[in-house]
Amino acid sequence: MSSKPKTIFSEERNPRGIPKAPFIANVDEYMSDDSSDTIETTLRAFQDAIAKYRYMEANLTQRRTSLEEKIPDIRKTLDVVEFLQERREGPSKSKTDDEEDDDDDLEDEEEEELESPLNLKPITTTYELNDTLYAEAELKESDSVYLWLGVRTLPYPSLPSFPFTISTAISFPSNSNLHALQANVMLSYKLPQAQSLLTGRLEAARLNLQNTIEDLEFLREQLTIMEVNTARVYNWDVKRRREKRVAEEKEGER
Repeated sequence: MSSKPKTIFSEERNPRGIPKAPFIANVDEYMSDDSSDTIETTLRAFQDAIAKYRYMEANLTQRRTSLEEKIPDIRKTLDVVEFLQERREGPSKSKTDDEEDDDDDLEDEEEEELESPLNLKPITTTYELNDTLYAEAELKESDSVYLWLGVRTLPYPSLPSFPFTISTAISFPSNSNLHALQANVMLSYKLPQAQSLLTGRLEAARLNLQNTIEDLEFLREQLTIMEVNTARVYNWDVKRRREKRVAEEKEGER
């Protein structure tokens, strides 16, 4: 009859619920039942625990890579929204008292204040169509942007001849934590709303990345502990078998 496998994982867990692997300080006490079946069962349970830790490590490593790719995209998108918002508000709101005392700055402000959001000239820029393909685009002044949710790149419908004029559109990368937003749709947001949305997503992605890195470090520590436990139990079994064989040889000589 096979022995019941010992409990490998402790009740203690990290903040994300990953169980901690206890270090076996006293192998003799841990292996109170020294039958061969118990030892094989224990070593097999250790290998299963190591396999589970490695599986979690692989998933978290993939998540870390994905987040490290998405965070710069979200940051870039937020920079564009902030630029458009500051352009509509005008430079006067960002001026300090010292700058207002400067004659040159005052002259610039007087000229720029004459330009209302409705009179701002369109922005001519390059627009990414593919990884290596860009086109010239003209962004007309608008108080809203379109965020493409659920994908990393912005697919385009049939395009007219270049140069062409398009409305402000921003690629918004997918995020594994945004379950409610995993739809292949483009939604329109006012600039303040878009800025608030992207800021929240950026903070959430950075926190997720920080937690993922902490979990990876925690998992590597647990893997090391389990590998040491495996080696200690295996060596303990080798020593036990050797001592048992020596004792039997001495008994036979009598």
